[in-house]
Order: sequence, then C-alpha cells, then structure tokens
Amino acid sequence: MSQPSRKRIAKVKLTLTKRTVESLEPGARPWIAWDDRLTGFGVRVQPTGTKAFVVNYRSGNGGRRAPNRRVVIGRYGAMTPDRARRVAQEVLGRVAVGDDPAAERSAARQMPLLREAFAEFLAANPNRKPTTLRLYRGQIRYCFGDWMSRPLDTITRRDVEGRFHVLTERHGWAIANHATSLLRSAYRRPCVDHEGLRNPVDLWLDGGGRYHRSVRRRISAPAEILPRWRTGIESEVIVPATRDIFWFGFYTGMRLGEIFGLRWDQVDLERGTFRIEETKSGVPLELPITRQLSEILARRRGEAGNGTGPAGPWVFPSSTSASGHVEELQHLYARIGRAAGTKFWFHGLRNAFITVAERELMLPRSLTKRLVNHARRDDVTEGYAADWSIEQLRGPAQRVADRIEALARAVPDDLRRDEDASSAD
Repeated sequence: MSQPSRKRIAKVKLTLTKRTVESLEPGARPWIAWDDRLTGFGVRVQPTGTKAFVVNYRSGNGGRRAPNRRVVIGRYGAMTPDRARRVAQEVLGRVAVGDDPAAERSAARQMPLLREAFAEFLAANPNRKPTTLRLYRGQIRYCFGDWMSRPLDTITRRDVEGRFHVLTERHGWAIANHATSLLRSAYRRPCVDHEGLRNPVDLWLDGGGRYHRSVRRRISAPAEILPRWRTGIESEVIVPATRDIFWFGFYTGMRLGEIFGLRWDQVDLERGTFRIEETKSGVPLELPITRQLSEILARRRGEAGNGTGPAGPWVFPSSTSASGHVEELQHLYARIGRAAGTKFWFHGLRNAFITVAERELMLPRSLTKRLVNHARRDDVTEGYAADWSIEQLRGPAQRVADRIEALARAVPDDLRRDEDASSAD
C-alpha cells in the first residue's frame, strides 16, 4: 500500500490485522494508519520500516479543546495487532475515567530510577574509602538488585517494610538495618529535587516501622566456641584459599575487609611482617608474622606459584570479582554455624582474639588494642606514649596465636563430658 499525501494521513483507515500491517509501506516521512474498528488506535510507520502501535486521545473533559495526547503501546513484531488493540482499549478506558497515560509516562521518565539515585549518592562523597564503597555497592546489589530499574516514586512504604523483614530473616538484623538506612540516604537528594516525592523509608518509620535495636553479640568462652568454629570451618569451607581467610582471622583478630585487601607487596617474609594500608581506623596496620601466619602465607604463595591458583597481587585472589580479590564470605556463615552447633560470624573471631589476649594471657589493654588496630579515642594518656614496635609485638602476637591454636584443637568441655558419659556406659 502506498503512502498517501500529507493532507490525507489522518484519513487513512483500515482494519489493522497482521496482513494489512505488513502491507504498509514506509515513506519519506513517518505516517499513521488508523484502525477503523477502534477510534484512536493506529500504527505508525517510520521511514526505516519500523512499525509501532499508538493510541491517540484527548485528555481531561475539554472535548475537542482538550490537548491531544499520543502514547506508543508496542512495536509490531513484538506485539500482534489483536494484542495491541486490547491494550489500546485498556488505555482508552483509563482515559474515560480521567487518567492521562501520556502524562504519567512523561513523569516516570523524569523521575530517577533507584539505580541513578544510588549512583548519585555514592558520587556525592568522593572521600569514601574503597572498602566502604565496596561494602555499599555489595549491599545495594544483594539487597536491592531487583529494584534498580524502578522509578523512585514506585517504591512504597509497604515495599520497604516487606524488604526489611526479608533481609532480617535472610541476613540478620545488622544487614537489614544498614541496607534500609542506605536506601533512606539514597532518597534524600531526589526528594529535594522532585516536588512531591516522599522517602518511602521515612513513610515506613512514620507508620510505626522500627530499625532493630543494636545489640553487641557476646561470644561464649573461647575454650567452648573456638573448637566448634574450627570444626565448622573444616567441614563446610571446601576451597583451601577461602579456608585460609578464616584461619587468618583466627590468628590475628583482623577485620575481614583488611584481610581481603592484603597484597603480596605488603608482605615482607624476610622481616617477618605484613602491613595493611587501608583500615577502618584510618591508621595503617603493621604486624609481625607468627608461625601460624607463616604457614598460611606459604600455602598461598605455593599455590599461586605452581599454577594451581590465580596469580596476581592479592594474597587471597578471586577470578570472579571485579576487584580481583575475594569480597564476600557471608554465604558460608550459616553452614559453618550449623556444622559447629552454634552461631558463627566472622567478627566473632576478633572478639575471641581480644578475649584470649586480655582475659587469659592478661596482656595490657593498650597492647591488645594495637594488635587489632582498635583506636581508643577516650584514653588521652595512651596518646602520649610511643607506639609499640614490631619487636615488642612479636612475642605477644605469637603467644596469642599459640593459645588460640591450642584452644581450637581441644575438645569443648560439654563434648568431653558427653564422651566420658558414653565411655562409662
């Protein structure tokens, strides 16, 4: 079918079927063939040959004086004429009760997506540490990945409430609190820029929602908990390199992100030291290499050198992460806890290290704080003292590691009593 003159475009009417739509020929300009069965429904033919179904209507109750609106409802090929006609009827039905689909689409295009809001939030503070950025990006991806393409005004109070409960059930109260707070922060700038946009987290809080109360978890006595955790790790962590991350935490009490970021150029095997540049406290951490750490590093170096593991700058590399090193272990915690018979979380290793150092070995608190790089802002006197040297740290670090190793390889008292009872029977 040939294209009519420009004056007659609006008068071209035919029943839109698969055969008639395919017969429409492109011209030098876009043109529309209207359906003779449903007023306002048509197909627009582009000079390229692309064909898309449209609906034309007048908004409001102004009759012929009302502004003319047009929305595209689908491309021919992806949508059949019959399906397009049904969608057009739904659109015109909404118009009949006062809706304006074109205006709604325009507003939706202007409203940022959640992905854009998070990107603006992260870019607003260029001074964040790389470890903090990795933490934020990880939580955004794992907690809100399925929301990234949603306009901000489509996420409701009920959505937030439901996601908060899901995160609590799957990942615990701390992740639920932090991820929801992150979502709240991402909304703050768009709520200023877009009149009428409400922060759904604020609406949830105003409606009675509450963050979980922060409670510091206390571990059982190291003599009870460490053997169980060792059993759980040996049972459930199959990859040797991943298992060594847990052992590194066992013998140092270091934060997980600091272990992830350890590079080979920060390890000095001749001096027996290693150094972490990026720490939570902002103060670089230099520590002696104990016998236990030397064995771990030897395994990692040997695996990288003989071709059985990824070669590169990281002590704990990953071939699948964007950073090149391991970034996430949380999926293993529940499995370790089930095998251990008690809850496991990585920071608990830090708590155990501090407990062994201060309560069992009676090391000075300032020395323990130095070993785990824990700032004590409230102690003015300590700030005047010279820092502990590596050689002063070497002996105490080895004592703590040896004691932790002995406790982890022992049998817990309650299990020993069970074994004794079984023997007696």
